[in-house]
Amino acid sequence: MSVDLGPHSPVSPLTPAALRAVVVDLAAQPDRWLGRVRLTARERWYERFVHEADHEVWLISWLPGQSTGFHDHGRSGGAFVVALGELGELALGGTELPLTVRRLTAGTVRAFGPQYVHDVRHVGGGPAVTLHAYSPPLGVMSRYELGAGGLVRTGQEGPEQW
Repeated sequence: MSVDLGPHSPVSPLTPAALRAVVVDLAAQPDRWLGRVRLTARERWYERFVHEADHEVWLISWLPGQSTGFHDHGRSGGAFVVALGELGELALGGTELPLTVRRLTAGTVRAFGPQYVHDVRHVGGGPAVTLHAYSPPLGVMSRYELGAGGLVRTGQEGPEQW
């Protein structure tokens, strides 16, 4: 899916705590986003829902078997909330083991800085929906594979690969 993210602004980025407040506020207003959600079995569906100079918000739907793979968010910090359903998150402190496994139920919020690497995956029975905020808006993401000693960077993606 290709998305034009536009130019990045030199404005100061929002903190993870401010991004947390953004996604919590939006999750409490399903009339603003629920009608936009689409479910696709082949891959996760996503749409950039808000695009401001200092942050953006993505709406993502999840079905069984769908996951992000290990990735970072480039120079962006972020936060996401599970608005509906249930997900799992695998995260590392940097690229070193041990791996932290979290179960994320509806209402769970995760906030993080730009050095955060994780894999988010559907673990529940029915569909899941999440809202993700990033600041500054996403410009690039790196992909990783999990090996015996930790994560190994395998590539980088820009907006043209999303």
